[in-house]
Amino acid sequence: MTIKQTLNWAREQLKDVCERPQYEAELLLAYVLKKDRTYLILHNNDTVDIKEYEKLITRRKNHEPYEYIVSEASFYDIHLQVEEGVLIPRPETEILIDLVADIIEKEHITRIAEIGVGTGAISIVLARKFPELQSIATDICDAPLRVAQKNIETFGLEKQIELRKSNLIDKVSEPVELVVSNPPYIAEDFLLESNVVDYEPKEALFGGRVGDELLKQIILDVKAKGIKWLACEMGYDQKVPISEFVNEVGVQSIEFYQDLAGFDRGFVIEFT
Repeated sequence: MTIKQTLNWAREQLKDVCERPQYEAELLLAYVLKKDRTYLILHNNDTVDIKEYEKLITRRKNHEPYEYIVSEASFYDIHLQVEEGVLIPRPETEILIDLVADIIEKEHITRIAEIGVGTGAISIVLARKFPELQSIATDICDAPLRVAQKNIETFGLEKQIELRKSNLIDKVSEPVELVVSNPPYIAEDFLLESNVVDYEPKEALFGGRVGDELLKQIILDVKAKGIKWLACEMGYDQKVPISEFVNEVGVQSIEFYQDLAGFDRGFVIEFT
């Protein structure tokens, strides 16, 4: 088959699986051929062996995330290694990073902690923005810590980011000025798309029966350790319960922010 015929076939296979079947078909073929998408256009009449490509299309047709298939995720201005067992970074988290970056700059913060490091996306982007910043990034699972370490080494950030296996910030005893987290916040009975729930790690998705249990525990832990700032992602329907909880706990201020679709997506707390 020619490249053009191959892409037409793949697009048909993926049309009911993803929003941009042509785009993903091109990305996967470029990945197999170790070329860029421009090459596919310029050589669309070239004949290709599609045995390996067929396998990847079948995986995608079965709703396996593209990022797991190619073992890479694009995030912010970087590419990160990712694998099953590690949460794929989402574009919405870029908003959280920008908010935290503003606080770091305005408050001249030099030491932070991250809860739930995943691929290392948040800590890596912030470390690249602020060369003097020191981060302690925690995770309770081995797979994220292993993948994050590889990504940290790829960008040469070993001196800025230290990884620790820890539940939340239990094993962070050093003074830090800010905690950032994209924690599990989905209710355990919430129905997710199959490409998410069948492949991504449940411990990185579900936050408990209601969903906000871990968020509330993080708020309590950060306050107990005397840390001034906390920036977290949350679910679109958690603004009211988090507001009520924070009022009970007592903080200096809390500001909620929205994602690009206009949904409530997270909050920034300044503790007294």
